[in-house]
Parts: sequence; C-alpha cells; structure tokens
Amino acid sequence: MRRIAPKITVSVKGIRTRVKAMKTMKVEKANLEWSELPFGYVRTDFNVRYHFKDGRWSDAEVTADEFLPMHMAAPCLHYGQEAFEGLKIFETVDGRIVAFRVEENAKRLQRSSERIFTPLVPIEMFREAIHRVVKANARFVPPYGTGASLYARPLILGTGARVGLGPAEEYVFLVFVTPVGPYYKGGFKAVKALVVEEYDRAAPHGVGDCKVGGNYAAGLRGEIYGKQQGYPVVLYLDPREKRFVDEFSTSNFIAIKGNSYITPESESILQSVTNKSLAQIAGDMGMKVERRPVDIAEIESFDEVGAVGTAAVITPVNTIHFRGRDYTFGNGDQPGPVLTKLYDRLSKIRTGEAEDKFGWLDEITI
Repeated sequence: MRRIAPKITVSVKGIRTRVKAMKTMKVEKANLEWSELPFGYVRTDFNVRYHFKDGRWSDAEVTADEFLPMHMAAPCLHYGQEAFEGLKIFETVDGRIVAFRVEENAKRLQRSSERIFTPLVPIEMFREAIHRVVKANARFVPPYGTGASLYARPLILGTGARVGLGPAEEYVFLVFVTPVGPYYKGGFKAVKALVVEEYDRAAPHGVGDCKVGGNYAAGLRGEIYGKQQGYPVVLYLDPREKRFVDEFSTSNFIAIKGNSYITPESESILQSVTNKSLAQIAGDMGMKVERRPVDIAEIESFDEVGAVGTAAVITPVNTIHFRGRDYTFGNGDQPGPVLTKLYDRLSKIRTGEAEDKFGWLDEITI
C-alpha cells in the first residue's frame, strides 16, 4: 500500500515567529547520538520549496511534508531533467552556525541548469533557501566537536507534465537538510581504489561536468563492481582514450607529488567545490597547483592520492589497482602528511578554529 503522508504546511510568517523566539533562548538540540550518525537520511522538521510557473519563481513555502506530489509525465522522471547540489552547515567553536561556500554551490547549480534547460535559481534565492531551511531546523545542527554536520540538499526538478522530449514548463526547487556523520565509517583513513575500464560514468561533451542524477546512476554499475572486488571506491578514466584520469565514482581525484598539488583537467569532470577550496589552501601553503590532464601512467610517481568532495572532504587512497598491478601511496591506512595538513586546515576553517581568510563561511543567525 502506498504511504500517504499528511501535508503539513507552515507559513513563512510562522517560521519567522519561531525563529524570533529562538533568538531569545538557547536552541535545544534534537535527541540524537551525534557522534554515531551515519551518512544517511534523518528526518528533520521542515524543508523549503519554490515553484516555477508562467516564467517566474514563487515565494518560499516551508513545509513539514517529506513527499512531493508529482505528475506521472514529469520530465524529471522520464528524461532526467533534474539537477542537485550538496553542501554542509557547521556549528563553530564559538557557537555560530555557518554554511560553507553557499555561493559556489549556487553557481554550480546554475551551470547544471543551463545544460539541462531548467530555469536558473538566482544566487540570492539559493542563499535565502539555505538560511530558511537551517533556521527552521536549527535543533538538528550537530554540536561542535561531534564530527557531524548538517547536510543540505538543494534540488531542482522539471515537474510540468510532458510526453514529448523537451523541457518542462513547471519546476520545483527545494532544499532539505539532514544531520550526517562521516561518509566513510573509518573517518580520515586510507582506502584502496580500483581503476574501472569496463564502464564509463560520462560521455565526451556530455554532462559529466554537471551535478545531475544521470551521472550517478550511470556510475552505479562500476561502483558496485568495485565493491564486489573489495574496493570501496573506483576510479574512472577518460571515456575517449581510456588514458587520462577523470575522477572517482563519488569525488574528484587529487595527487601530491613533491610540492605540487595535481588534479585532472577534463570536460567530463564535475568541478568540485571542495577540490577548488583545497587547491586554494594548497596555493596559500606555497604549493604549486597543477590543473591539467593526468596520464594514468603517472600514478606510480605520486607521493599521496586522495578522493575529495563535500561528503568525505578528503578520503586518502593508499592503493590504486590498475591492470593487475597495485600502486601504493603513503603509509598503510594512515593518510600522508600533505593530505593531513590540507584536511586539517579546511576542517578548522569550517568550524571557526582557523581564520576564514578567503571569506568562505556564510553565517546563519538563529
């Protein structure tokens, strides 16, 4: 039997009243085991939605409903006309609530939207949505020091009914949040990776550089294949020549060689906000940042390798298995010294323990 959830809609005015009351008292946190949270979905109180119709976006709707009423002919279901983002919110050492690089995520959603012909979400509307949904779910922001964060998932869907191939006439943009723990249970520990040549996650001149669901669905076969072989992550090569490194199944590829921070340049790689941030930190540390094609033959010369993205930040890779040979990096399951410095610096910026000299944190007043 299909589960029908009651639709509970709360007016923006009601949320403002609740937020105003919160300002006069300390927010009581949800009763959760923060340090034991998985990287999974935990129901929170509210999500925020905007509707696009007749060429314009509606005002925000804040609702407790976890379900979306949708026409069965919605283009997001049939033709994959959808895009999404992922970003994190933290409680800092001094008790502030901050979102990390909101504007960069908003810009990336716009790039994805241009590619799949959805209306653009204005940057200020994107930021407003993040602030609204965090304020409405303030009790789910994990306390500082628990290793957890509040994950925000912005999502745009083509919902107006359409049978012929073409962009929808109506859309919904929504943001929900959920408290999460580390993406990998082992935390900042090294894993091994398998180079998968049997499958591609994106095509040349396709949508590999966009954050759209089709890329991830296309990558599932290779991801599951790797796990069946005992590898937590898989690495894809370029889909044309199978010679150059593209990215891991869930994140960008970075390598450390001497004083160089190296990451692939490719039209089929998603432009990771985390990778961009780490590269800027590396440059600030005096390292040479190289964004260029990376031949798979180079891997034997690298000192350290990492998979980087919003979910895990940096996952050190101690082994890459390629065509019957293991290439090893670092010291067993322990991360290398440079990746450790980069990870610590970025982590401390996000929690207010290090100076936010780049202006990456967007404070949300509760």
